[in-house]
Amino acid sequence: MWKSGWMKGLLLCLAALADLTVLSLYAGDVLTVAGNGEEAPLQLEGKATSVAVAQPFGLTIGPDAALYVCEVGLHVVRRIDLESGASRVVAGSGRSGWSGDGGPALHASLNEPYEVRFDSRGNMIFVEMKNHLVRRVDAATGIISTIAGNGTPGFSGDGGPGTEAQLKQPHSIALDKADNLYICDIGNHRIRVVDAATGIIQTFAGTGERAATPDGAALAGTPLNGPRALDFDGEQSLFLALREGNALYRIDLQKRSLHHLAGNGRSGYSGDGGPARDAALSGPKGVAIAANGDVYFADTESHTVRVWRRSTQIVETVAGNGQRGDGPEGAAKQCLMDRPHGVFVSRDGRLFIGDSNNHRVRMLHIAP
Repeated sequence: MWKSGWMKGLLLCLAALADLTVLSLYAGDVLTVAGNGEEAPLQLEGKATSVAVAQPFGLTIGPDAALYVCEVGLHVVRRIDLESGASRVVAGSGRSGWSGDGGPALHASLNEPYEVRFDSRGNMIFVEMKNHLVRRVDAATGIISTIAGNGTPGFSGDGGPGTEAQLKQPHSIALDKADNLYICDIGNHRIRVVDAATGIIQTFAGTGERAATPDGAALAGTPLNGPRALDFDGEQSLFLALREGNALYRIDLQKRSLHHLAGNGRSGYSGDGGPARDAALSGPKGVAIAANGDVYFADTESHTVRVWRRSTQIVETVAGNGQRGDGPEGAAKQCLMDRPHGVFVSRDGRLFIGDSNNHRVRMLHIAP
């Protein structure tokens, strides 16, 4: 009996040490947390790493600490329990289209959901690029509704209800402290905003022109060249990636001004370790702000995730090496990716990546 108990204790200690070894081994390394590398078929439920996660784009941690992922290829939003690895679809039937408003989100047809967020009440909000609109799933009822866009591509509706306005290929959304909804209306080269209290939509930034954005310029009357991705810092700034402009900007919400952080405007992959404004970016598509103010972004066409360091004003690569590929897991800069689109940084310092063309969601721990 004593030997049996002693042996059991020893095995438990060894198991604990093994777990610590694994944690140490993977600290800072890339792991796949969702996706089996395939585009189909749609599975409503299943282990996250065993089911198809087709073209993951935008992703976020919800109020329940689960990871939510937009699957462009299967037209659904998936919830992933990061503790158990279980996953299930929470919005979308898997059929492309626009239907289901007023009913359960799982019965609705979506068309390429690109990015997902949560408001202060826990409602899930996501943008559908090919439906040219933004929808909401009620936290209490699971009922889906459209909150911006009338489904017809174009530009109209400023000053009126958001649901009657025309958007054109909206890509990214962000919510401020008051739950006002900011939309990257990329086909119109504008950012639109829907007032949380009134539902009225207005142009917030951009003129519709595809022209350069001067540093320090006022929002009013200043063009934006391909406003692709947004994130809110929780205080008074939005961070914006310009896809065609190959640049990263900060929008001061109080001063209503634009401030150039990174990118020289030319498409390319260079400049790591040097002044951020001199670096060449390659079609940045996703933006996420870390707790220390560093700004991570998916540099899609260079197949990397890069970061603008707040303390040093430089750009660095944190995942990928500029070559297209699929893994392997392990050292972040040796893990090849294929056109990543979405990034999100959790409060505990985990960086999640929608490795879109590899049909996988990657994760790594980043330095605080």
